[in-house]
Amino acid sequence: MTIASKPSPRPASPVDSLLESSLRDIGIPPRPAILDRIASEMRKDDPDSKTLVHIISTDVSLCASLIKTANSPFFGFRSRVRSVNEALIVLGLNVASQAIAGIVLRKVFADLPHLERFWDASARIAQLSGWLAQRIDNLCLRADDAYTFGLFRDCGIPVLLRRFPGYDKVLNQANEDSEHSFTAVEDTQLPTNHAMVGCLLAQNWWLPEETCLAIRHHHDVAVLEESLMTPPLASHNLVAIAQLAEHLVQRHSGLSHTQEWPKLGAACLRVLNLTEAEVAHLLVEAVPILTAAD
Repeated sequence: MTIASKPSPRPASPVDSLLESSLRDIGIPPRPAILDRIASEMRKDDPDSKTLVHIISTDVSLCASLIKTANSPFFGFRSRVRSVNEALIVLGLNVASQAIAGIVLRKVFADLPHLERFWDASARIAQLSGWLAQRIDNLCLRADDAYTFGLFRDCGIPVLLRRFPGYDKVLNQANEDSEHSFTAVEDTQLPTNHAMVGCLLAQNWWLPEETCLAIRHHHDVAVLEESLMTPPLASHNLVAIAQLAEHLVQRHSGLSHTQEWPKLGAACLRVLNLTEAEVAHLLVEAVPILTAAD
């Protein structure tokens, strides 16, 4: 999340009011105050790391989670990070702010039980997406943007789990459907789908436009086709690289296989200019990262 480049909030318009009403109706959580405080500091020409440390240190669990993130295999630092200040130094302020947004997202839905596997999977996909962005040649995509998208790609799911009893059954059906898109299955039983809700949450939390659009379209094979370039190219790359990361995670673990790679895989490989043989090689290279996260 490129917090530093976000302009100051503009005056509310009728469209803003309508959006806020929609957010309340569907139960999308407002942007947490701590993100506003971090954003305020990050927008300065010369952000003060001491001020950021003070802001983050007001939340003990956030401190612990940020340190844990900095010590994750994805970042590969040789020395163990032991404080928030060290985490900010080794990660850099932009990457740290993105990691914090993902941590806060998880905290917002702490009341929902049995989501540990979901959050762990999102973290693995985010970390592997960032690694792939660095590893794949000629891909104009920053690793930290790929990491952030991986964290927020499915953020609409916990919103709908909280809002609609029985949504877990819709999720299972969508995961098993080999013919229809994931969101099409949701749309037959709900007034919305997790991709649309996730996009609204991302917009409300000030994520970049290309990230919001990628969340909105991450189950739409049509947007990955070369002939359809309405979302920016960065959005195509984000969708493709996160889908590949999910595929590699599932192949490594042998768990949580869905129908998404059979439906989207070929288009993702075209976007990333990869062959199946190269994917197999990437899986071998990614094993140390995937194993360390087990």
